[in-house]
Amino acid sequence: MTLHDGHELTARRLLVTSGLTDELPDVPGVRERFGRMVLHCPYCHGWEVRDRAIGVLATGPFAVHQALLFRQLSDDVVVFTHTAPPFAPEQDAQLAGRGIRVVSELVAAVEDSGVRLADGSLVARDVVVVAPRLVANDGLLAALGVPAVEHESGMGMHVPAQPTGATAVPGVYVAGNVTDVFAQVVVAAGQGLMAGAAINADLIEEEAQNSVMFSAGYWDHRYGSTARVWSGNPNVQLVAAVSGLKPGTALDVGSGEGADAIWLAQRGWQVTAVDISQVALDRAAQEAAAAGIEGISWRAADVLTWDPAPERYDLVSAQYIHLPGEARMALHRRLAAAVAPGGTLLIVGHHPSIRETTFGGPHHRHRLDLLFTAEEVAATLDPADWHIEVSTVDRPAKDPEGQPIVIQDAVLRATRVP
Repeated sequence: MTLHDGHELTARRLLVTSGLTDELPDVPGVRERFGRMVLHCPYCHGWEVRDRAIGVLATGPFAVHQALLFRQLSDDVVVFTHTAPPFAPEQDAQLAGRGIRVVSELVAAVEDSGVRLADGSLVARDVVVVAPRLVANDGLLAALGVPAVEHESGMGMHVPAQPTGATAVPGVYVAGNVTDVFAQVVVAAGQGLMAGAAINADLIEEEAQNSVMFSAGYWDHRYGSTARVWSGNPNVQLVAAVSGLKPGTALDVGSGEGADAIWLAQRGWQVTAVDISQVALDRAAQEAAAAGIEGISWRAADVLTWDPAPERYDLVSAQYIHLPGEARMALHRRLAAAVAPGGTLLIVGHHPSIRETTFGGPHHRHRLDLLFTAEEVAATLDPADWHIEVSTVDRPAKDPEGQPIVIQDAVLRATRVP
């Protein structure tokens, strides 16, 4: 998140409590007197205006309800129908039954002494009640993909959320009037407490997942539980980016079952292939040996902490290594440092748009923090030291049900200045 002064903040979760804006009726005098003579809520201000002359400016379907509420506080209530739709017969009967007078003339203005009608006459009132349209302040949320929608009451706009405050975008939570347009202070505070507890629980679950997902044991088990995890074909982005390069030394990080390393070695590259899983490396080495391919050094390492320094390579490539934000950026910086002058850095990953598809099941859609754009990778590089190319590339794939879909890859190709 970038602040107005240019400072950037990073966080694993975001709680937005930006409230709402009262959109007042477009009647002269209303805005200037709002919060003093012009009120809206009997529970907030009703006791202070009890037994006074009260007018209800009808601009929507809840005018009758407001009039009946304020009738509990005063015997002198007048409804100005103004631009409201016609009341239902039963509503007219309720107003008459409670002794509430109805004025059908259009309202020209609200003045200190009362309500000025379009015909120039004045209806003296001490207090005027309006029904603002309650509109969530959703600017930040809309930019994150969670815009406000019409509230079911018809009274305004809100950002939908679960009772915990979780929105449709993983990691983004809301509380208070931005999601509940009718929440009073104590309710909004309670929602903040609920969201805070939910965020804490979410982070605990994520940390537990991370301790498993990013461990050698997890990947050894995954590779060991099936004959093949990946297709056995080299990554299409690697092929496109490297085919025109002169072979030299290459570092393939996250090599898995070795398809990329083997493809590079077949074209004359001297390859160091690194992966967290010894099971995957053994399988890749066996496949390379069976094909008579030499020139590959297989190395087991945890990319969360492993640093290739001080070695330098003509090509450093990492395909679909998805780590949490800070760990991912740290890895990308270490990989960039391992590129020799004139060498190439190639980083490929799933673009965040993949969460809108069915690819990979719920894992990719839930863990948005593991996804990245090519621009985010480029931000870790000094433009003075690199010729940088970023792109988002469509790629055909299949979802877990075997249905063809199109997903997007985030691709960064950068050449270190010689």
